[in-house]
Amino acid sequence: MRYNLKIENKTKSLNFKKIAQTRRQRGYNWEDTMVKRFNKMDNWKAFRLGSPSVALPDILCVNNNDSVIFTIEAKSGTSTTLTVPFDQITRCLNWTNNFTVYKTRKVILAFKFLSKKRIGVGKYEKRELREFYKVWNEKKNPIDIVCRYDGTTYSLIHGEKGEMNLKDYEMPFRSKYQKIVSKDN
Repeated sequence: MRYNLKIENKTKSLNFKKIAQTRRQRGYNWEDTMVKRFNKMDNWKAFRLGSPSVALPDILCVNNNDSVIFTIEAKSGTSTTLTVPFDQITRCLNWTNNFTVYKTRKVILAFKFLSKKRIGVGKYEKRELREFYKVWNEKKNPIDIVCRYDGTTYSLIHGEKGEMNLKDYEMPFRSKYQKIVSKDN
């Protein structure tokens, strides 16, 4: 009996490790895709800045000719919502605010909803792949932001939903999966 419990706990531990590894891999792939998109364009340079344990944004993009800098926090997943914690928005703001030589400084939240939706443990159903790029309103204090599969956003404060409509941002690259929620938001 005790032996079976030990094996079961070890199996659960391995499953959690595999799940975490898969989640990190999705995040890395999404960041890598965006970096490649920027680097294919003239005048743009983009860089992945490192692991999540470092106080850096996921991606730094610059266009020196047009005096533009973006810090990007990227989220990717199979659920119906994706969340960006306030501290990740804060570190993006700190970076963009430090580069005052750039005329245009934006914090972009990039959301990718994968073409499979998780409906249970190891169970998925097909859906449309969608990308949303939201620009942070620098007049707002950083708070947790949630993006839904339909592209609408809301704040999350101590588990309570609040109103927070972030504007879509048309990226300088083209993606057939980018969705714009509303032209006038």
